[in-house]
Amino acid sequence: MTAIAFLIGVLVLVIGLAISIALHEIGHLLPAKLFGVRVGQYMIGFGPTLWSKRIGETEYGFKLLPLGGFISMAGMYPPAPDDAEAGTKRSRFFATMVQDARDANAETLIAADDRVFYKLPVYKRIIVMLGGPIMNLLLAFVLSAVAVSGIGVAQGTTTVASVSQCVIPASADRSACEASDPVAPAAAAGLLPGDTIVSIDGTAVSTFDEAAAIIQRSPGQALPVVIQRDGAEQTLTITPVQTDRAVTGADGRPVLDDAGQPEFQSVGFAGLSPQSALVPQPIWAGPEATIQQVGAVAQIMTQLPVRVYDTAVDLVTGQPRDPNGPLSVVGAGRLAGEYAAVDAPIAARVQSIIGLLAALNIALFVFNLIPLLPLDGGHVVVALWDGLKRWIARLRGKVARPVDATKLVPVTFVVVVLLVGMGGVLFLADVFNPVQLL
Repeated sequence: MTAIAFLIGVLVLVIGLAISIALHEIGHLLPAKLFGVRVGQYMIGFGPTLWSKRIGETEYGFKLLPLGGFISMAGMYPPAPDDAEAGTKRSRFFATMVQDARDANAETLIAADDRVFYKLPVYKRIIVMLGGPIMNLLLAFVLSAVAVSGIGVAQGTTTVASVSQCVIPASADRSACEASDPVAPAAAAGLLPGDTIVSIDGTAVSTFDEAAAIIQRSPGQALPVVIQRDGAEQTLTITPVQTDRAVTGADGRPVLDDAGQPEFQSVGFAGLSPQSALVPQPIWAGPEATIQQVGAVAQIMTQLPVRVYDTAVDLVTGQPRDPNGPLSVVGAGRLAGEYAAVDAPIAARVQSIIGLLAALNIALFVFNLIPLLPLDGGHVVVALWDGLKRWIARLRGKVARPVDATKLVPVTFVVVVLLVGMGGVLFLADVFNPVQLL
C-alpha cells in the first residue's frame, strides 16, 4: 500500500503540474487573442506532437516531453531589416542561429494579416507576456487557500497524546529514562493521555502553544490545571521543573554557538505532548502565506547559481541537502510521493501535496519573471526597450525601427545552456542525494 500511495502522490503532482503549465499558457493565449494577435499553436510539452486538433486558426495539442509549453504568436519579432547581415559581427554558429530565428519568425508573418505581436502597444505586449506568470500566481493563491483555510494547518491541540515518565535534559544524549531521573511533573500530577486541558493557572487555553507558553515561563511554580476527562472536569496541580531546551531559529533548525554546538535555554518543563489536528485558518492566511513564499522563492532565484553549486557539492560529498533549496521536477515528484505515503491521516497528506503544488506555481511565477530571454520576463524587457526607443525617437522627431530581438538569440542560447546545466545538476541530485522529508 505504501508503494501504491507513493505512486499516487507522484501521479497527482504530474497532473497538477501539467494543469499549471496549461493554465500558464492560457494566461498568454487569452490576452493575445483578445488583442487580435494570430495564434497558430497552443501546445503542452515539447518535441514530437502526440495529439492535436485545430479549432479555428489555432492548433491545440500535446507533445512528447511534458517539461513546459508554449503558444506560437504571429510576428513575435519584426521582419528582419533588408540590410541585416547576421554574420558580420558574429561567429558562423551564432549567425546561423540568428538567421534561423528570423526565418521561423518570417513564416508566422505570411498569413497573419498584420495581426502580429510586435505591432501591439507596449502595454498590451507586457500584458500578454505577464499573463502566464500571473495565472500561476492566481493558482497559487487558490491552492494555498484550499490547503490552509479549506483543509487546515497541523497544530497541537489541548488534548494530551502522551505523558513523559521522567525529565531528561535536552543536552543529554539519550532518550530512555534512568533511575536517577526525576519523575516528570505531568506524570506526578496524574495527567493521562486523552485528557483535554481547559485552563492553566486560571488562564483558558485553546491551543497547545498557549499551554506550553505558560508552563515554560513558570518553572518551580505550582500551577492549577483544569482538565476534562471522561466528560467531567477536574483540577490537578503541576509544578514545572527547570530544564534545558535547544534554541531553534525561525526555520525550526537548532541555533549553534560560535563553536558550532547547539545552544540551550532554561525553561519550565511538564513532560506532555499534544495530539495534532488540522485546524482551518482564516481565509486571508492562504494569500499571506503565498506572498511570503513569493519573497522566499525570489531570494532563492537571486542566488540560484550559488544554490545549484552548493547542491552539486552536497551531491559529490554526500552531505544532506538544504530542504529549502531548489528542486527539479524529479525532486518535487519524489516529495509528493513521500507526502502521500507517510503515516498520517489522508487529509494531512492531501494538504501537503496541495501545498507543494502551490509552491511549484509560486516557483513558476518567480522563475518566469527573470528578465532574460527566452523567459517571459525577457520578453517584457524587450517590449520596454522597444517602447523607450520609440519614445526617444519621437522626442527627436524621428521614427524608430522596431527592436530586432532576434539579435539576442546568442544570449538566449547561453541562458538556455545554463538553465539546462543547472537543471541537470538538480536532476542528478534529486536522484542520488534527494532532500529528506524527515
